[in-house]
Amino acid sequence: MLRDTWSWLALVLSALLVGGYELHLLRVGRRDPEATARSAHRVLRREWVETLSRQAGSELLAVQALRNSLMSATINASTAALALMGSISLIAAKSFAADAREVSPQLVLQIALALTLFAAQVCSALAMRYYHHAGFAMSLPVGSPERGERAQLASSYVQSAGTLYSWSLRCFLFVAPIVAGLLNPLLAPVGALGLLFVLVVFDRVPSQRAGDREPPGLN
Repeated sequence: MLRDTWSWLALVLSALLVGGYELHLLRVGRRDPEATARSAHRVLRREWVETLSRQAGSELLAVQALRNSLMSATINASTAALALMGSISLIAAKSFAADAREVSPQLVLQIALALTLFAAQVCSALAMRYYHHAGFAMSLPVGSPERGERAQLASSYVQSAGTLYSWSLRCFLFVAPIVAGLLNPLLAPVGALGLLFVLVVFDRVPSQRAGDREPPGLN
């Protein structure tokens, strides 16, 4: 009984650590759009679309960049789908082996794992959709009336695709404390702290010297 109490406390603490960090990151991004990598990449994607929309002959470059991003999103979606099927099989096996009416920390972690992988798969699939449509918009000849009419739509597609792709990768990172908790619920806070250390590094905007500009990218 005491062990279950500590296990539940460990799960709640892990959720509070990760959730609190995400809320803090959201507040910082709203206060200063270029203070976090997430916000800086959003600006970078917008500038990428605007720059290529003014440069004649850049249609092939844009399509190639979007194709590479589409392939990355496809790999993410496939990986998440395979992992999701494995986690569902694990949950089904545990449900038949134990009392289905008993809600244990292990069951909650298994469901959280399945939901996280499902979110990663959905985000990746939606990112693929937006990258696909953005390819049509960005392949229109620069300077044509159609390209001008679809400029805002292309920017919106690229922004949505980049955001969803970023969240699909983030969901994969969220799996780490869940897997640690499945090994031992008391390890979940340790996994959450390790995850926060990685996220702090990844979410930090790289320092740049005066006059330097970050190269265009989508991720």
